[in-house]
Parts: sequence; structure tokens; C-alpha cells
Amino acid sequence: MFDPNRVCFFDTTLRDGEQAAGVNLNSAEKLQIAKQLEKMRVDVIEAGFPAASPGDFKCVQDIAREIKQISVCGLARTREGDIRAAAQALTQAEFPRLHVFIATSPIHMEHKLKLTQDEVLAEIRFGVSLARSLVQEVEFSGEDASRSDPDFLIKAFKVAVEAGATILNIPDTVGYATPEEFYLFCREVILGVEAKEGVIFSVHAHNDLGLAAANSLAAIRAGVRQVEGTINGMGERGGNSAIEEVVMALKTRADFYGVTVNLDTKKLYPVSRLVARLSGVAVPPNKAVVGSNAFAHEAGIHQHGVMAKRETYEIMRAEDVGCTPAVMVLGKHSGRHAFRARVESLGYNLDEVQLTKAFEIFKRLCDEKKETTDADIETIIADEIFAVTPEFHYELKDYTVHVGSGLAAAAVSLILNNQELKDAATGNGPVDAAYLAIKRIIKIEPKVESYRVVAATDRSDALGEAQVVLSYKGLQAQGRGASTDVIKASVKAYVNAVNRLYSVAAARGESLNGLNGKAAKA
Repeated sequence: MFDPNRVCFFDTTLRDGEQAAGVNLNSAEKLQIAKQLEKMRVDVIEAGFPAASPGDFKCVQDIAREIKQISVCGLARTREGDIRAAAQALTQAEFPRLHVFIATSPIHMEHKLKLTQDEVLAEIRFGVSLARSLVQEVEFSGEDASRSDPDFLIKAFKVAVEAGATILNIPDTVGYATPEEFYLFCREVILGVEAKEGVIFSVHAHNDLGLAAANSLAAIRAGVRQVEGTINGMGERGGNSAIEEVVMALKTRADFYGVTVNLDTKKLYPVSRLVARLSGVAVPPNKAVVGSNAFAHEAGIHQHGVMAKRETYEIMRAEDVGCTPAVMVLGKHSGRHAFRARVESLGYNLDEVQLTKAFEIFKRLCDEKKETTDADIETIIADEIFAVTPEFHYELKDYTVHVGSGLAAAAVSLILNNQELKDAATGNGPVDAAYLAIKRIIKIEPKVESYRVVAATDRSDALGEAQVVLSYKGLQAQGRGASTDVIKASVKAYVNAVNRLYSVAAARGESLNGLNGKAAKA
């Protein structure tokens, strides 16, 4: 039953979407997408253009055989061969629809079709009548409708209705329309056709000017009750109207549009990812509704607001589109509130002094890499906060390394009791050279029992975490250091291990090279 308050969704990802340059979905991939679209409860799937190729024919046939809960549609020109091929491909469909089209704009009729208005009307009458004799449901589209003369388009639609069409589609084929203009255009056409009850007006917008979703919404305000679009807005040139954008606009602003939808929006995000994966067309991070940044917040003010009350900066819930709840992306714009919340969510309880220090280190890290991860934060806490030994503390001030075809050279500067200590050495590689320079500074030669560097995450800008185990006169200590520079991480780890050696010695009442915890504090 036709519900004048409900907007239907006609998905053409498998037909118009696949026409995007470089996209070539095989039959199995299309069927996989179709099954997910069915679960998402789109009203119609345009499975392909059966007359275009044997592959398209088989694909539509396979989808028609498998999809039983919603309509499956095949596209056809007004030519007899196209229409019969589409009808044959849809034979096993539970709810078949034939979508017949012909251009109605002056530029298309003159230069592409080379037909007069009367000849185009005759084509419509023939094509729609034939289609209606083969299937119960027929949709007619006036290609390039938005650049058509409204009076002629009204005539064309009246002929289509008389021939048996029950869905009349108004395509903005080249993305030429603007929302205000398109609203008036659609309104004029709908009122002019004076269609009988049960005839549905549809819109098919392209995104050449970035206005596809806006034009679709304007058409709904004018009385259109079917929106044609694709997942992720995929399609020719600038793409099609993105179904996820239109449906969420209708749901989020139901107070303004006053219509309902049947589509399960919680499937939007996973279906978006599926289409992106199979088509090879990535979803931009800033893509509305389904982009990876759609529910992410980095600015400190935004993060504080969202934590206080989500609605301050979110007009939709991530859960409503099948995405995970709001992600606080920690970066250089993040505030202390967001950082504290993330630290606590990771299971750490820092006092104010520790939190302040961790936040300062975090901010410095943000200048070195675009985005920090939970693993980075945990590394900061483990290696920069909890790893500090108050009893005795050498602090790394600076280091330089030089590597050539022969030996590497390193110069290291440490601070102890507000005094800067420097030295340099050569070694078998930059890490070895730096370690030898440190030994010269500290006046003892601990043995490296083990050394390894691991990445905190799998990103190329990940923090490298170095771990060093040193032994000296029966004592052993493990040190850790982290940095986006693995050499720096290695040097920090060695210094940390040295500090821990002195702490172990102090705990035993021993001293190393005349230095112990009490001496260091003095």
C-alpha cells in the first residue's frame, strides 16, 4: 500500500554506482551487496542493465532469484530488445520492476537521440506499454529531466502513466540543479501531471556540484516519495546522491521533513564498508554519516562538550548508523579533560602531578605524529611516568649520531644533580656508539643482557618502544624508552636501565662507582 508519509529508497549502487570509473564488480560481489541491501530494507534494488552485456543479464538474473523480500529492478531504454531482456532477467523475481527511460531535455533530444518531441512521446508510449505487458510494476524516467522544459516533461509523464507506469522519476542526470530551483521544478511537475492516486514521484540526483543530497531533500519537500541513490554516493563523475546522507537527514530532522522511512539505519555503516571494500572505492574520512571521522572529536572544546553531554556536538548517534560510539581522537588539539578520561578508561589512576607530566609528554608527542593511539598513551605512562626512579636519576638532555660506511659515532649529554655531563664514542652502529658514550659518562660498564625494539602500533609513525636489560656486579635492571625515533627510544631505555641499576644498588645498601641514592639526592 502506498503511504504518502513514507519515503522509499531505490538503491542503484549495483547499476549506476558500478558505472563509476575503475569499478567492476563481479556477479558474486554484486550478490553479496544485494543481500546486505535487502537486510538493510531498501525498498528497491536496481540490479543492473540486462541488455548491456551477458554478464549484466546474469547478474540481474542471479539477484532476482536470491532476493525475495524487496523489489528487484532492471534498467531498459524504450527499445524492445532492452525491455524484453530486462523482463526475462527478472523472471524469478518475487517483486520485479522494469525501469524504462528516455531523454527529455532539448539538448539530449536534438544531439543524442535526434528525435522530435512527438517522436520521444511515441517512444515512451511504446516502451512503457510493452514493459507493463511483461511486469506488474513499471517506472519511467525522463533522462536529464532537470534541464527539460517542464511543460514537455509533464506531457511525457502523462503519456507514461496512461501507458501503465506507476513510478515517475525526475533525474538530475548531470547534477545541474540547485535545491531551491529543483524544489520549484519538482513541485510544478507533480502538480502539472495530476497523477491518479498510487502514482509515486521519484528523484535521481547526481553530485556534480555537490548538491545531490540537498536536491533529493528539496524534491521530498516538493512531494517526491522515492529517492534513488547509492551507498557512499558512488557513481559516474561526481557520483550519486548518498543514501546514507538522505535517510539520516530525514530521521535527524523529522521535525522539519515530517516523513518516515523503513530503512534500517543501523546497517548503513557496515554496508558502506562492504561496498568500499568490494568496489575498491575508499570512503573519505570526512564523509558524512559513514566516514571514519564522522563521529570523531579531536578539538579539546568539542571533546569536553561531548563528554558533558553528547548532543552538544553530535546531532546523530553513532549507534544509529551501525558505527561505534563517539571516538575521542587524541591529538594536539585535545584538552586535558579528554586526556584524563582516556587514561582512566585504560585503567590507570594518576595523581595530578603524574597526569600533568603525562599530558605534557603527550602534547610533545603530538607534534611528532598526526594521531596518538591508546598504545602510545600506555607506553607514555609505563615508560615516562611509572618508570622514573626518584632515588637516582640521570636525565637525557641531548644526543647526536652520525652513521657512515664505517663506524658510527654518537655524542650524548646527560644531566645529574643539575650538572651536564657529556661524552662521545664510536661503535658498531648508532645504538652501540650511544651506549658506549653513556658508559664513558657514568664511569661504569654494565653488560647488555638483552635489547629489543617493538612498535606500539602497526602504523608507520608509531612509537618505538625499546627495552634494555643491564647487569653489573650481580645486579640486574630493565629499562624502557619510547619515541617515534627508535635511536632515541634506545638511548632513553639505556639511561632508564642505568637509573634502575642505581636504585637496586641503593635498595641493597650498596653503591655503584661511589654513587648511590643518598649521594644523588645531595
